[in-house]
Amino acid sequence: MDEEKMNGQVPEDGEELNSRVVLTDQNGNDTEFEFLDIVECDSKEYVILLPVENLEDGEVVIFRIEGEGDNETYIGVETEEEAAKVFAVFKEKAKDDFNFVD
Repeated sequence: MDEEKMNGQVPEDGEELNSRVVLTDQNGNDTEFEFLDIVECDSKEYVILLPVENLEDGEVVIFRIEGEGDNETYIGVETEEEAAKVFAVFKEKAKDDFNFVD
């Protein structure tokens, strides 16, 4: 999933969160995710998602958010370095909510 569009919206600050989202890839395939958080890193926003099919694995998927509203597009992070940097921000922000295994 290099580039995804999300069905629905990521909530604005202060709005109620729907913890499940569905992403549709360029081939029309839907995948359901558990929404974990949105984090900012290097002046860009990223959404942190957990695939529902692999909840036990605990591996998250990180997408960079491009555009706004109905035109939001989710781009897969391009490098392991970018993913590690964003995940470190998420880990620090969510350290009281999740048990991270290194």
